[in-house]
Amino acid sequence: MSLGAFSALREDAVVVGTPERPTTIGEKTVLGCRSLVMGARVGSLCDIGDGAVLMPGVTLGDRCLVGEGTVLPPGMTVPDQSVVLGRPGQVLRMLSAEDLSHLQQRRGGDLSLPAAPLTLFSARDRAEDAPMGQLYAFRDRHPFVHPTATLFSSAEVSGDVVIGAGAIIGAGVKITGDLNGPVRIGARVQILENTVLHLQPDTMLVLEEGVVVGPGCVLHACNLGAGTVVEPGAILCEGSHLGKGCHVAAGSLVKARAVFPDYALVEGFPAAQVGTRTSPPEPPRWVLRPEDLPGLRRMG
Repeated sequence: MSLGAFSALREDAVVVGTPERPTTIGEKTVLGCRSLVMGARVGSLCDIGDGAVLMPGVTLGDRCLVGEGTVLPPGMTVPDQSVVLGRPGQVLRMLSAEDLSHLQQRRGGDLSLPAAPLTLFSARDRAEDAPMGQLYAFRDRHPFVHPTATLFSSAEVSGDVVIGAGAIIGAGVKITGDLNGPVRIGARVQILENTVLHLQPDTMLVLEEGVVVGPGCVLHACNLGAGTVVEPGAILCEGSHLGKGCHVAAGSLVKARAVFPDYALVEGFPAAQVGTRTSPPEPPRWVLRPEDLPGLRRMG
């Protein structure tokens, strides 16, 4: 991943890259709060709105404005100086003189790009073993984590939570089981950056084995069947139930008490079933690979 000079990531923004799909962000670009960029190329002097999602393969040109909550689907190409809105995102128009003035004001009146080269950094001599997660008891309830599970150091787990074998809980994840109900996370589940799981009183939250939840999601008391994939930025409300092998598209909103059968393709705001899979979804390219985890290191 590369982040250009004078660019900024605001609170809880997430940027994820893989060797197959690296993420690059140009200079003087601003990513809004809880925005998500995964395996995408973002130009210089762009403003990415709060809660926007850029999926793998997206190419965003220079001086683009992406509206709050917009979802750019995989592979979308956006030309320079575009205004993009919608779920899925569409180019609404080209930048106006007023838009350019707004970009300039947010950058102290200067839209020039710095000429300073990037400085390469090597952490070889500063790496150290990463502490695994922060666990908290709540009254008489406390988490149980299988010894083969991996929790990033900034993950927080509290109350009546059970995390199964081989699970991966990413950076900034919050799992709360302290409101009169349990959270049960099965074997080989992945919950990635800045996702929040929590309960209402007298409810339960269950992720069966092999579930994958992308960055920036919010899961209220819901039930996800084995092998289900939830793409980044989705919201699953209280009492919703998805069968095994479902696929929830990025930025979707699954309403309270909505029920979907096995292998459903779920998309929209609010979400509806838009198709049926013939086989379980393949793990997305943005998931963590178990073979990478033994080399996990924290920068000192």
